[in-house]
Amino acid sequence: MRILLIEDNADLGDAIESKLRASGHSVEWVRDGESALRWSRHEEWDALVLDIMLPGKSGFDVIRELRASGTEAPVLVVTARAEIEDKIDMLDLGADDYLVKPFDLRELEARLRALLRRPAGRTTSVAVHGNLTLDVAGRTAHIGGVPVTLGRREFRLLEILLDRMGSTVAKERLMSQLFDLEDVLPNALELLVSRLRRKIAGATVDIVTVRGVGYQARLHEPS
Repeated sequence: MRILLIEDNADLGDAIESKLRASGHSVEWVRDGESALRWSRHEEWDALVLDIMLPGKSGFDVIRELRASGTEAPVLVVTARAEIEDKIDMLDLGADDYLVKPFDLRELEARLRALLRRPAGRTTSVAVHGNLTLDVAGRTAHIGGVPVTLGRREFRLLEILLDRMGSTVAKERLMSQLFDLEDVLPNALELLVSRLRRKIAGATVDIVTVRGVGYQARLHEPS
């Protein structure tokens, strides 16, 4: 996932960022509401993790302006305010879920995974495409019931493409979700796609190059 983290508490922000990056997510951490709105306007995000008590614009203001501008990315609110009225206000303004501080970082990551399944109508972490099965929560892949060993980036690339089966995912989006762009070789994505193709060669899923644009996953009948 490509995640925008908005949290002004240095210790908590650092802990969340470290946890999500260690799990393979791309994270941009900002510390105030104005920065959150600026980053949300100029970049695409899979999800936002938003604190309510922020300097300048509050989290309530941020949610309101995000939704008014048409931003549809799921928003997970983290807050110390446990009153039911505050929770209702957050959800009514457009938040998708919330966690009350203090919370376990494993729960935060699990809730983010759940939010990302909602737009596709998924109610389970297991996706089946022909003879290829991907368990996002368990981080496992099988072809015809046989386990396939995938590296962290290989798994994430397959997850992104399968989640958008039949649609082209732009190279730029894949690069931003899979790599730290400051230190990456120009052909890193092509090499990653090549490795993944070899590992899923027996699957009824092809990874197709859309020249000049990106890649897409397509399902085919077994031969």
